[in-house]
Amino acid sequence: MDNTKILLVDDEQGFVDTMGKRLAKRNLQVQSALSGEEALEALKKGANPDVVILDVKMPGKDGIQTLRDIKGAYPLVEVIMLTGHATVESAIEGMRLGAYDYLMKPCDMDVLLAKVSEAYAKKKSHEEKIMQAQLKEITSRRV
Repeated sequence: MDNTKILLVDDEQGFVDTMGKRLAKRNLQVQSALSGEEALEALKKGANPDVVILDVKMPGKDGIQTLRDIKGAYPLVEVIMLTGHATVESAIEGMRLGAYDYLMKPCDMDVLLAKVSEAYAKKKSHEEKIMQAQLKEITSRRV
């Protein structure tokens, strides 16, 4: 999981700073955004994270809308939703829209790291399947 690229999205600067440092200490490459809009802009500019850790409750574009936009434009990026205000409705909606998982704040760092590792493995597996399908398509044209 070393060098896994994380985009950490939360409107609380203190949380982003602290969590970013904790993740970086574990050899994860962390980029942060303080809003859904800022996260989408980072993705447009080529941030290319493996996993997005996304807060649900944010002013402006909330986490559910940001998740919808991320999955629409970057379907292979795995998203872990974080919230201090969990509701069954937002958890169900997030999972329905393609979130990898949903964790309560404050979350245990070992649990978060395990979820990041699992989400990263899922993304890599999907990329591998796509490459294999493309390779099969290319080689079948040559025959």
